[in-house]
Amino acid sequence: MKSLVYRVGGRLSALLFPPRCLVCGEDGMPGRDLCLACGAGLPWQHAACRRCALPLPASDADGLCGACQRSRSPLQAVQAAFTYNAPIDGLLRRFKFHHDLSAGRLLSALMLDALGAAERPQAIVPVPLHLSRLRQRGYDQTWELAKPLARALQLPLCRGLHRRRSTQPQSELDAVERKRNLRGAFIAVGQLPAHVVLLDDVMTTGATLHAAALTLHRAGVQRVDAWVCARVP
Repeated sequence: MKSLVYRVGGRLSALLFPPRCLVCGEDGMPGRDLCLACGAGLPWQHAACRRCALPLPASDADGLCGACQRSRSPLQAVQAAFTYNAPIDGLLRRFKFHHDLSAGRLLSALMLDALGAAERPQAIVPVPLHLSRLRQRGYDQTWELAKPLARALQLPLCRGLHRRRSTQPQSELDAVERKRNLRGAFIAVGQLPAHVVLLDDVMTTGATLHAAALTLHRAGVQRVDAWVCARVP
């Protein structure tokens, strides 16, 4: 009886509040706040370095970029749903800085489309905000992205990392400063499985994900992958 009420309520809600494209404002596709035209223009990530998700020529789809050939990474595999271009960049800014949780739900659904066939970890670990920034923003954007993914993929969602100090926003720093900024920023907490995937919204230089992955390795995790919504080219 309860499930019937939910189904009827969901159908009624869809009739009264039909999907509206968050990019252009036109009618959305069934069950999704995105229209067909805007969906066709999304900057999906295709050929990319398997270690850092940097876009590569199609001929190098299964390879490593030059930087990953020259150096080791604490990440076994990195997959990005999109390159950081319009309209994904705008949706991420709305979600992250303007309290637009509907944009976050759309981005999470799109990530599932892109990453649903990825090798499954034993748990998803979102990269956490520091408590001070969480209080300021009111929600943790990576946790909001991760919840629907974990539910759809039937994977445990784990608070395996704690951000023990507030760091300067990475967007304000160059590559060297980003690494220094994150030194000692994370600690691992709780029992962690052997294989986890870190989840983050945007990957630029990879400094945040590398710092988080090193922390997890020191805590005994054997393999750390990363899934991100968008990779900055």
